[in-house]
Amino acid sequence: MPNNLNELSSYDLISNLSLEKFSDSTVTIIGGGYMGQEYAKALECLDISNVTIITNSKKDPKTFSNKFDYKILSGGYEKHVPSLKKQDLIIIATPMKLLYSVCDLCLDFKQDNILVEKPGSLYINDLKLLEKKSKGCRIRIAYNRLCYPNVHLLKKLCKNEILSCKFDFTEWTHKIPFNKYTKDECQFWGISNSLHVISLAFELIGMPEKIACFHQGSLDWHPSGSIFSGSGISYNMIPFSYHANWESAGRWMVEIMTKNKSYRLMPLEGLFVCKKGSVDWNPVSFNSTSSKTKPGILEQVAVMLNHNLEKNCPLITLEQSINYIKITTKILNY
Repeated sequence: MPNNLNELSSYDLISNLSLEKFSDSTVTIIGGGYMGQEYAKALECLDISNVTIITNSKKDPKTFSNKFDYKILSGGYEKHVPSLKKQDLIIIATPMKLLYSVCDLCLDFKQDNILVEKPGSLYINDLKLLEKKSKGCRIRIAYNRLCYPNVHLLKKLCKNEILSCKFDFTEWTHKIPFNKYTKDECQFWGISNSLHVISLAFELIGMPEKIACFHQGSLDWHPSGSIFSGSGISYNMIPFSYHANWESAGRWMVEIMTKNKSYRLMPLEGLFVCKKGSVDWNPVSFNSTSSKTKPGILEQVAVMLNHNLEKNCPLITLEQSINYIKITTKILNY
């Protein structure tokens, strides 16, 4: 590998992380649910032992003590954040409704390197307040799918060659456990969940310069629409189209077209290529950093702990997350 980081593509960096170089870091995870446990697995892979878990649920401490040898503080973030020593990294993996208030409190108590689960908040005004308050601090929003190794490989393969793009954010609405989400999280499901696909597509081709959006239908829990279609052109002059039907069958997908090849992320964790003159989609192999946690999680943590990596593997800022939510709001008719 080249000694100069600037000579490396994001894929080269992500797929060749030196995992042992993070062991002296101090990290606190706020939130003991599913995503908190995924981050804990990532820290384990990075050989980080100086980890504190702050939980609210009575079940979480037992769950963590059975799986991880980390310090566990129960009783909630309001009780423990004020007394936290300065950490190398704070990871906020609470339910969506708490993301903003937890991050706000961490800033009050001088934590200045914070990774917040996507989308940071359902509401743009919350993110604008954090943006204003966090001058001199580093806050990134955890869009883990943008850190998938296959996505970084796709960027490398298609650099300066993308001609057009199409994507699908059809949701499996029959599988959504509505009892786990607030009314607002359901009514703005495009921001709560579909944003994963929308942000990924525009990360690859650039944000829209022009877009025409169409919608029809409605669902009891999502009154703004159930079928979505549209097209436009990005600031990089790349035409795109999208579709989603939340009343029918389908799945998430992003497809990128170059002069001689088309690449497809379907599922988003995979990468397939179809060559010009063929109808066959063949898998593209890529290196995976770890199989012990969700893709993209470990990579985000590594970039947060080593600022130099972000020169080539930028994470999502508050400003970028605001822009992603704005375009999703337009596409989903919010």
